Amino acid sequence: MKRAISISLGSSKRDKKVTVKFKDEEILVERVGTDGDVARARQMYLDLDGKVDAFGVGGVDLYLRLDDREYPLRAALKMVSGVTKTPLCDGRGLKHTLERRVFELARPELGDVHFQQGFVPVAVDRQGLATAVAEVCDKTVFGDLMVALGVPLPIYGIPAFKRVARIMLPFVSYFPMSMIFYGSDGAEQKPKYIKYFNESDLIAGDFLFMRKYMPARLDGKTVVTNTTTEDNIELLKSRGIKTIITTTPRYEGRSFGTNMLEAALTAYAGKGRRLSDAELNGLNEELGLRPGVVRM
Repeated sequence: MKRAISISLGSSKRDKKVTVKFKDEEILVERVGTDGDVARARQMYLDLDGKVDAFGVGGVDLYLRLDDREYPLRAALKMVSGVTKTPLCDGRGLKHTLERRVFELARPELGDVHFQQGFVPVAVDRQGLATAVAEVCDKTVFGDLMVALGVPLPIYGIPAFKRVARIMLPFVSYFPMSMIFYGSDGAEQKPKYIKYFNESDLIAGDFLFMRKYMPARLDGKTVVTNTTTEDNIELLKSRGIKTIITTTPRYEGRSFGTNMLEAALTAYAGKGRRLSDAELNGLNEELGLRPGVVRM
């Protein structure tokens, strides 16, 4: 059996191991959190290099992509330096394929959707999802400057977001790990940016940012997110969320991160390297991968 393992800087409380079946082939998929211990994560990568079919890189990106350009995150690349045999998948391929097409792929369950305002707390690591959100909303607010940098300025619309990203990404490339990894579990909760949560009928992006900042009530809203456990779904339900869309499918009650699913697809393909966007789109269609939709 092929094996894909996501080594995450995130919390070990969110660990999960399942066997997924792609056509007639079973893939052992495992997520292992290191609770923010970069040295432990690095040692695990080195110890398992060549012994598993694909790595997922969890909790941090290796590169941030803006249109056709990729900006390296040097601190994250240092963590995985020395890995030479097993492909490294940080999920950016699926963020620009599966997430980019989330509303298209979920149309059989959702129909044609339209929202007045979308709020994406952090979009710089998920341009595909940000673009998809902007296409179904009259107005889109990006919180990157507020959430990631503490600058109290919302960004309105994709053109403005890209202008800011082009200026910031060359600097972000050199950020230390403490600035590109935002914490191991997101357990601490302090409502913030409430205005943008309240005004938006669609909220999209990383679940841990939502969990950290969302207000007590989100009645009637739609959430597009990922890496959710059964407890996370119950939390969103308790806040009054109407519909939850997970950009990756759910397996045994859990939607894994894009890095984990991309690693599983890479293991299945057996090419010994990361897959291109075209190859990932092809596999998405071949295997019938679709977002998960949970209606409350």
